Amino acid sequence: MSIYILMGVSGVGKTTLGKLLAKHLQTPFYDADDFHSEKNIQKMSKGSPLNDEDRESWLENIKNAMQSWEDSGGAVLACSALKEKYRQHLKQSGVSITWIYLYESFETISHRLEQRSGHYFKAALLNSQFETLEPPKYGLYIRVDDTAEKTMHKIMKKLELPEIGLIGLGVMGKSLALNMASKQIPIAVYNREVQGSEEGVARDFANSHPDHQIPWFDDLEVFVKSLPKPRNIFLMVNAGKAVDSVIQQLIPHLDKGDLIIDGGNSHYTDTQRRAKKLKEKEILFLGTGVSGGEEGALKGPSIMPGGDRKAYDRVGNVLEAIAAKDHQENPCCTYIGPGASGHFVKMLHNGIEYGEMQLIAEFYQLLRFRLHYQPEQIADLFHDWNKDMKSFLLSISVEILRFQEKNELLLDKILDAAGQKGTGSWSSIAALNLGVPFDTITTAVMARNISAEKELRLTFAENFKHTEHILEISEEELFKAYKLASLINHATGFELLRAASSEYNWQLNFSEIARIWTNGCIIKSGLIQQLSELLKDSAGQHVLSLEAFREMIEKNKSSLAFVVGKSVEVENPLPVASAALNYFWNLTSATTSANMIQAQRDYFGAHTYERTDGKRGEFHHTNWSKS
Repeated sequence: MSIYILMGVSGVGKTTLGKLLAKHLQTPFYDADDFHSEKNIQKMSKGSPLNDEDRESWLENIKNAMQSWEDSGGAVLACSALKEKYRQHLKQSGVSITWIYLYESFETISHRLEQRSGHYFKAALLNSQFETLEPPKYGLYIRVDDTAEKTMHKIMKKLELPEIGLIGLGVMGKSLALNMASKQIPIAVYNREVQGSEEGVARDFANSHPDHQIPWFDDLEVFVKSLPKPRNIFLMVNAGKAVDSVIQQLIPHLDKGDLIIDGGNSHYTDTQRRAKKLKEKEILFLGTGVSGGEEGALKGPSIMPGGDRKAYDRVGNVLEAIAAKDHQENPCCTYIGPGASGHFVKMLHNGIEYGEMQLIAEFYQLLRFRLHYQPEQIADLFHDWNKDMKSFLLSISVEILRFQEKNELLLDKILDAAGQKGTGSWSSIAALNLGVPFDTITTAVMARNISAEKELRLTFAENFKHTEHILEISEEELFKAYKLASLINHATGFELLRAASSEYNWQLNFSEIARIWTNGCIIKSGLIQQLSELLKDSAGQHVLSLEAFREMIEKNKSSLAFVVGKSVEVENPLPVASAALNYFWNLTSATTSANMIQAQRDYFGAHTYERTDGKRGEFHHTNWSKS
């Protein structure tokens, strides 16, 4: 392996960038300053520049060390090597050297040195360094006019060493690859070859984007070998068996310390299992949720990585670089927590998404088919509502309601049978397992299920015809009902996160989770922005108990009850709004019907019960059949 020497005047960033490069290449880092004699260090500390005689023993020490470094697998060295004859001296070691010349203006470097403390090199010596400097006529020229991370990207790109390899060039994979390439992140891509269905996918993708010069592969072993160690491999393949299959194919080609990032919508229990399996082989794993669809993946998604912290520290700069930015220009990406927390949070994001989509859809149905609004009127109304809500889903619903095909509303030509990929139902199952009320999101999943029964619905619609009713509800009442139902839907979602964090000891930061959902993802909204601030100091509270929402809840709860009630009267379903209302009434009831349930359970199964006139935790049984 080559010895990489980062050269240039003092203050140009040789040590900082050298350490980053060594970390990425998983090789030792050495600083040439450590090879100076005590005599040289004392001379420089007094403000006296070194002469060539002083440097001779220094260069000899480094040259001898380089020979052992190459035998051990390579190294990265930070060394000024200002003169060509110094570099020629080092070349006499006979090892393979890659020279990386770092440069900047005298004024910039001088300012940096003035800010640096605790180093024996004084800024006053910079003049002599620039006078001595003989820039090489070979190697890589890297201007250090940006952050260390971005400069590192430039180095890797010029070295033609990809920082990351991406497997799977479907819609999301292609968009993420282009996102990385546009951020100057060196990337290589791989897609399998399947005759008749997936032929030349990687080649055609790379050839269609010649400006980015993306290395492409259709041979998995060659692809893996092209990546510098420790390898970072991003999977963008379909969740389920495909992920297991690709991991199984990868394992024989990987080394200890390599990292696999699963960026698909994997079930969190699968992520737990895969992480455990890979840990046994000392391979790192990050289960990473990516939200934003095709456009988000290309321009900046919300990214939710969970797993080993040191794995995130290694690739966090890449993930944060491609993520969307919040209102303060911080990346919508953060380390979620250990284990499968990243995929759990993404699953819950999608659950909230299910509830919000259904809520908008059922208010559209009520407005159009019971209040007899025209689509353009509904679009205008939703547009007005969104001045307050600032919801991505509400904004796209406005565009859908205005989209025409051949002068006809396209929406009317779309079959009313909703599809789903499972993440909504997964979150409902997780809520059942954790014992968390999950009314709105579970109801949204069931609404999709019943929509899929199109033929059955047509039969029942014919057998049980709805009666036409005259219905009057003000737009103000409708908006109040919608707004409160949306808040309740979000609240149930965060309750599931709170329960999971406690159960799995993930120590989730709810404010940070909300923050990374403020841009780049499907559920971004003004409410999410508000929650990102409110949850900073109220992480342990139920969202509906936050003081900031008390007035809105008091003003809007009667409107939600009124709208749901009127809809029931006219035989119009509002499943999520109704679920939100029932959740709220149950949550705010000091007394519920559960005492009857406990009595029933004790009657037929002797399951016991607690008493109102006793202490909590004391259980009793009654012989109910006793006359």
